[in-house]
This record gives sequence, structure tokens and C-alpha cells, in this order.
Amino acid sequence: MNIALWLSRAGLSHPGLAAVGYGERVVRTYAQLAERAARLAGALTRLGLKPGDRVAIASKNCPEYVEVMFGIWYGGFAAVPANAKLHGRELAYIVEHSGARVCLASEGLDTEIAAAAPKSLERLIVIGSAEYEKLFAADVGAPVSRTGDDLAWLFYTSGTTGRPKGAMLTHRSLAQASFAYLSEVDTVAPGDSILHAAPMSHGSGLYIMPHLARMGVNVVPESGSFEPDEIFRLFAKWRPMSMFAAPTMVKRLIDSPADCDPASIRTIVWGGAPMYVEDCLKALDRFGPRLAQIYGQGESPMTITTLSREDIADRDHPRWLARLGSAGKPYACLEVIVADSDDKPLPAGETGEIICRGDVVMPGYWQNPEANASTMRGGWLHTGDVGAFDEEGYLTLKDRSKDVIISGGSNIYPREVEEVLLKHGAVREVSVIGRPDAEWGEVVVAYVVGNARPPELDDLCLSEIARFKRPKDYVFVEALPKNNYGKILKTELRELDTRRKAVHG
Repeated sequence: MNIALWLSRAGLSHPGLAAVGYGERVVRTYAQLAERAARLAGALTRLGLKPGDRVAIASKNCPEYVEVMFGIWYGGFAAVPANAKLHGRELAYIVEHSGARVCLASEGLDTEIAAAAPKSLERLIVIGSAEYEKLFAADVGAPVSRTGDDLAWLFYTSGTTGRPKGAMLTHRSLAQASFAYLSEVDTVAPGDSILHAAPMSHGSGLYIMPHLARMGVNVVPESGSFEPDEIFRLFAKWRPMSMFAAPTMVKRLIDSPADCDPASIRTIVWGGAPMYVEDCLKALDRFGPRLAQIYGQGESPMTITTLSREDIADRDHPRWLARLGSAGKPYACLEVIVADSDDKPLPAGETGEIICRGDVVMPGYWQNPEANASTMRGGWLHTGDVGAFDEEGYLTLKDRSKDVIISGGSNIYPREVEEVLLKHGAVREVSVIGRPDAEWGEVVVAYVVGNARPPELDDLCLSEIARFKRPKDYVFVEALPKNNYGKILKTELRELDTRRKAVHG
């Protein structure tokens, strides 16, 4: 089924209902959005595109993003959203690799892409330009018939090394992810809103669909950036409002002195990286029981496990703090196991790779048989993440498999050490890595943002964790390297540490 049918139906049944907001204004009703999506589909068809062809989107967050996505699907095409913060050559690589014949881009990004555009790209159109608006003179038609197995979204991963891979998300994958969100993360009623303060090309954009399916309002901030003051104002305007955010973004909201009425928030959903327990407690104190966590990947879009609002708010539960440190329980729509090296399930308490399978999981990567062979072997998505289930079925993420530190033959999981260090009031951020060592194989090194003293951090660690897990070195920095989604780049941190070691010995 083509998920563009959701918009077509909403345009007929609730034509005057707000569909898209920009700042504090309604810019599209459901009738207007459905008509524009249908006309855009007609225009792309007139350009010679056929169902199954890919259309790239290289755009900053903007209200047009919703009509572009659904216009692509209306015509039976596949969307290829790309992170607007990428370099022009990186964007051009995604356009070329996906085989996109048309690219719709933000003003300014078009010139960057054009400088390295592949020959396969036939049209490069600036969103909001006169050329763009002419597309909406095309005739209105019905959504083109698609099956659940047809490609809907090529989700290019944000890997820190190598070329990004295109996870093939089908109409079925997106529908399953939407149903999972609505049933297990955040109830949405007609007129409820979501704020897209994180990139619509990735996590936040995946929540366009469930809100549209329930006739909610997709709202884009006018600033185009993450500004806590503006976000709190928009919460008040569009109440009750939800938002997806990376943990670093939630932390900025917690630390903001701006006024915020917690009652204006429906749900703040965090994902992309674990939230440390200390930060979660602060968020609960600031915003109340309006938090939910999701764990997923582009390959299983935002959908592997979830820690519900109810679990996060259940202070009376005897294992409440342990649950806060977990990633929650698997969604109903897929199987999740912690596996050994032979992909056999491990019992509760034992650590292994997290693997999953189900209709929400991608069928594979676009034109990448080598990656498919390793990532999708045996029909399971191998996440590369390390974790363990407890006896109640809650999954605790340890780290990416490549981030595990092996010192003296013992496995040390950086997150466990980071959780302890963040309990120190003067530590704002921390990232723990392994440093090669001739005697131990690796030793633990903590990069710290803050002004704590090493002896204090040593004492804290020794009071909470085994001595062998304690950092052997503390490096104090102004900021930690992060990617465009707020994830700390441990690869860059290890490279920085190697350079420091070469200079300082």
C-alpha cells in the first residue's frame, strides 16, 4: 500500500484541518497539502519519471519538506532525503549512488551540488523558487498504486567512516514504524502537533508519517536551528506538542533558563544515543512525566526497543533507576535478541550483539551486496551494538561493538564509566575511549568537558565501579567532537588521542 493514501484520505475527510505549521503560523491545511502533493507527483511524472525512480531531497528543515516527501510518494517514486549539513561532494555522492534523476534542494545547496553533480542528475530544482512553484500547475491525480515491498525511502546512514550506505525502507517498513510509534511511544489525536527541530532528513522526518496518519500538525521552527527559547514558545503555541531530540538537545532544554510550561508538552522523545541516568532525572524534574526513549537505527527506522513514558515516570518501582538506564523493551512488531558469535540467543544478563528481524526492518542496502551479506546474514539485522537483556526483558545498551575496551583481557563498556563520571556536578559531558597500550592492550581514557579534578573523579569511580574500569588518564577539553545529529564521534576522539600521545608521550 502506498502510504501517500494517508494524505489523500485526510485531504478528503478533514480538508480544513491544519497540516503544516511554520513558526506560529498554519501554512497548509490538509486539503492544500494533499492537492500540492498530487500536483507535484504529476509534474515529476511529466518530467519523465516512472514509479520506482528515485528523487533526492537536499534541504534544510522547511514547511515544504512535507509536500515534497508526499508528492514523491504520490507519484510512486522513492524519496532520497540527504542531510543538509553534508558537503556538496557528499550530497552529490548520494545523488549519484541512488541514481536520482531529479533533486529538490534548498537555496544555496543547489550550487554546492551542481559543482559536483553526476551526469545521471537531469534536474536540480530549488525549493521555493519560481521553477519549483511552476511544478504545481500539473494536474491532480490519485496516489499511484504501490505494494508494501516497494521502495519508499532510501535512508543514507550517518556512518563516521567510509561512504554512507542507503538503507532501503519500503512502504511496509514506514507503515510499521508509524504504527509502532502511535501504539507504543506517543498517542496522537487530530490537531496534535510535532516540532521538527532535528533534521527531517533523518529521525525527526520519520515522525512526519504517524502524525500525518492521525491528522496532526507537522511544525517547523522559523529559526532553522535549535533554539530553546523558540522551542518553548512553540510548545506554548501548539500545545500539546511533541518533539524528537537527541540527548544533547534535551540537555540544552534542561539547562535553558527560559520559561517553559510542562503542560504544553505532550512527549519529548529522545533517541540516537543513550540518555545518561543523571540527565534523565534532571529532565523529569524539569518537564515531568512527558519523556519517552526509542532505540533504533536507519536500518530499522527508529524501531527496535522503547522505554515508555509510564516506565520512565514510575518512581515507585523497585527497579526504577535500573530501568532508566535501559533502552526499554522490544516493540511488538519485531523480534530482538542478544546473540553470541553464532547468532544464538544468550540468556538474561549475558552480553552480546543486538540483532533483530521483522517487517519494519529494511530488506537490505541499496546496491551493496557486501554490506548486505554481513549485516543481514541469516535474515537478522546485525546492529553492531552490544547489549544485554535483564530478567524482566529490558535491554541495556553497552556500546557499539567497536567501542568496547579490552584491557588486560577484560571487557570494559565506556557507557558504564561515563554514567559514573557524570554524577560529578562539575562534569558537563564526558566520552570514554580505549588507548592502545603495550602492557594492557588498551587502557581507559576519559575526555571530559568541565572543571573537575582528577583525584575527585578517581574517588568517584572507585566508589561505584571495579578498579580496573577506572580511567588511567583524564583529558579536559572545551567540547567533544560531534556529528550533525549530536552524536559524539569516538572515531575522531581516538584520532585526537593518538595525536596527543605522539606529542606528549
